[in-house]
Amino acid sequence: MIGVGITSYTPLMKTAVSLPDQLFADAEAAARDLNISRSELYARALEMFLAAQEADPVTRRLDELADELGTSAGAEAGRRLIEKGLWEW
Repeated sequence: MIGVGITSYTPLMKTAVSLPDQLFADAEAAARDLNISRSELYARALEMFLAAQEADPVTRRLDELADELGTSAGAEAGRRLIEKGLWEW
């Protein structure tokens, strides 16, 4: 798993990315407010984004079950609940 909340930053790879002007300005302000370098801000943001993309085991298993059952299984179950009056929002 990717560690979020790095306490020190050691540059290993330089890269160039293109950002909209306003996003760049917002990032500059955030780095200044947090008293961290632009590189550290981008590294933290990327780590957090990548960590959020990792599916948890429960979601992964539910996705597998949905694939096994087919796409209509959930809709059919939902219709049965509605017909029985067993739904609440």
